[in-house]
Amino acid sequence: ALGPLATGLGKGYSSPALASMQIPPPINSSHSHHFNITPEQGSWIASLSLLGAFFGGIPGGLAMRLGRKSVLAVVSLPFALSWLLTVFASSVYMVYASSFLCGVWSAVVSLVTPVYISEIAHPEIRGCLCSVAKLTANIGMLLSFVLGVYLEWRQLALVASIAPALLFLALMLIPETPSYLLYRGREDDAATSLSWLRGGLDITQELDTMRANIDAMRETTEVTCYREWRRDLIKPVLITCGLMVFQKFSGANAFNFYAVPILTEAFAGINPYSAAVVVGLLQILAGMVSSVLIDTVGRLPLLIVSNLLMSTALAGFGTFLYVTGSIGGGAGPGLDWIPLTCALIFQVAFALGISPIAWIYIGELFPLKHRGLGAIANSVSYACSFASVKTFVDFQLLLGLYGAFWLYAGISLIGLVFTVALVPETKGRGLQEMQEICAPREYTPMYNEQGTQNKLI
Repeated sequence: ALGPLATGLGKGYSSPALASMQIPPPINSSHSHHFNITPEQGSWIASLSLLGAFFGGIPGGLAMRLGRKSVLAVVSLPFALSWLLTVFASSVYMVYASSFLCGVWSAVVSLVTPVYISEIAHPEIRGCLCSVAKLTANIGMLLSFVLGVYLEWRQLALVASIAPALLFLALMLIPETPSYLLYRGREDDAATSLSWLRGGLDITQELDTMRANIDAMRETTEVTCYREWRRDLIKPVLITCGLMVFQKFSGANAFNFYAVPILTEAFAGINPYSAAVVVGLLQILAGMVSSVLIDTVGRLPLLIVSNLLMSTALAGFGTFLYVTGSIGGGAGPGLDWIPLTCALIFQVAFALGISPIAWIYIGELFPLKHRGLGAIANSVSYACSFASVKTFVDFQLLLGLYGAFWLYAGISLIGLVFTVALVPETKGRGLQEMQEICAPREYTPMYNEQGTQNKLI
């Protein structure tokens, strides 16, 4: 969870840091490297991390062939060092480079973490553990919001570098996933890893099942692999990429990156900075509830409720802005509870459903040896994040702030239809069983992961 914590710190960094960068230094300041940025430069600082994440997604998926733990260890140290470019920056271009590189490493961490968890966890707790990882990302974002009130941008960057450094150290204490080790023929290491993960319990049957599954996978031919692409991978790619598109264009990025300006326009008497912290805190609480409900209620019901509440809240927020904008003097402080309620409902619905579950499906829907293809959905996610952050201002100028939120409400409504039509329920199901769900019925399974017995693969 230290990996998602590091990505969350980076995600929340830009909002307080950009405000700090635009404050002139004290007259008697001795800092020789201080510089101010323009709003245009600030928009690039915020969005370059998302552009870097787009370029980091596909290489991160390919690198998983080297091992899940190994990839996390390789990227965590450069992740920490990249923040130091901001700490010691003498020009805005060094901050650009830092933002881009941190985005690259964040993409790899965000992709590998749910795959690692899905390969070591029992189906009964797999969704909960993946959701906890998403929860720590929200905690990291909230920490950036809170610390940004007291720390200037260089100090905040130094704090952000601590999490990936701790991740590098902590990775020395955990094993590689047994399923990956068996797939690479390292049976002794796989047995040691599985025994460690199971607390010394008898692993003979589970290990034999994993070995039989992976031996069957190695017997596939080139033609079979081509047919496997057609039957086993198209639907997982479609589902995961679709969920990422609806997640990123739901308006969540607008709230995260432009929270203070949006809330400033909506509120008449509430401090927008305090409201932003409250929204971030509520995201964490909703994420905690989600980690429990995902493995009890299920993924699909939460996705449906999430999209329904999000579209309603976004439409209500936009309608309030439209109505108050039509009134000459705007709304009074007594009506601030309306947009605040809409914003809180939206953030709760987002954190409860589509935010964690879209990432969980990456680790659940793809078969073992093609799980790195989840990088496609990862890159789609960050491409959409970059596009949504850069286009929000354009939507606002073209449609008005209320029109932008009406547009996001419509996208969330389409996401609801997509979820009901295509997304399967995966609660408590083995990964092989889910693979068969994604395969067309005219084909027979190429190999059997025996997911109901083998709880690792």
